[in-house]
Amino acid sequence: MKTDLTDTTASKINKALVKSRRAIGTPAVGMVLTLVVVTDEENAYDALKAASDAAHEHPSRTLVVIKRVSRSLRDRTQSRLDAEVRVGADAGTGETVILRLYGEVVDHAQSVVLPLLLPDAPVVVWWPVNAPLDPAQDPLGALAQRRVTDTYACEQPVEELAARADAYTPGDTDLSWTRITPWRSMLAAALDQVACEVQGVEVEGEEFNPSCELLAMWLADRLGVPVKRTRSAGPGLTAVRMDTDCGPIALDRADGSLATLSIQGQPQRAVALKRRDTAELIAEELRRLDPDDTYASALRYGVERLKSSNGADGPAKGGREAVLTPVESAAKVPASQATAQAPVKKAAAK
Repeated sequence: MKTDLTDTTASKINKALVKSRRAIGTPAVGMVLTLVVVTDEENAYDALKAASDAAHEHPSRTLVVIKRVSRSLRDRTQSRLDAEVRVGADAGTGETVILRLYGEVVDHAQSVVLPLLLPDAPVVVWWPVNAPLDPAQDPLGALAQRRVTDTYACEQPVEELAARADAYTPGDTDLSWTRITPWRSMLAAALDQVACEVQGVEVEGEEFNPSCELLAMWLADRLGVPVKRTRSAGPGLTAVRMDTDCGPIALDRADGSLATLSIQGQPQRAVALKRRDTAELIAEELRRLDPDDTYASALRYGVERLKSSNGADGPAKGGREAVLTPVESAAKVPASQATAQAPVKKAAAK
């Protein structure tokens, strides 16, 4: 059931929600959280589709906040709120309210969203694009227990990671981190199968892919060894290779769906490691509403060394181009010292 409201208020939207629930015969509210999606008109459709798909696993009230750009001075001084209320089959397993803000109310979106939040339920705010540099200080972000951004959608994702580290507040997370959950799980499982000491790591992937940087930071943080970042044509992450005193361990994924796990002395194994869509990533993030300390540790470890990075070296073997990451440039110490500084050699998955 759809209800269109023009030049409306939050009070009228709430009344429309109650009326719609009664009309379809479900007056009770059975939702577990409120998901606030802050986006623009261009990306609203894709973001809403991903949120609706994730709602099949997490029934929620989805509030899509679209800040419309007013072209004339007169339009910018006139505030207006349009809403589209979807309940029942049109909203999947929850409720959806699409809010379009015009004029001065664009700068006060929190005053529109606050009366529409589910009472006594967690709040998650997601910025598919154009996320604030400090999500916790954003008026909408201040309403939430969890704040989800996506540095992959930024023009300079690596620099964006540095800003995320400087402004990190418990409850912040990023979909670039969520994308590497299967990689972290697989690498941790591989290390659990051997009793070896890791001496160095190489992470290979697309040049401007923040997931590659986060994985390299996580490995360096957990293993305490030098990590080299090399470029490839993609898609996304393509390989992680670990040098150990028992022989190499490699996880290669050339096609973006099927990977090969190679451990010295064991047969090669094919593992499913497909690239997941946004709905799956959001659904994973909604499973946990507590702060992600592992993400915070990896983010701060790598970005502190980002400023001292010297960029790219010459071409590496196999046509790949080696890049000195913050992790590698900070780890240029003798091997004996590196070993002494790294008592823990096994990584834990998210």
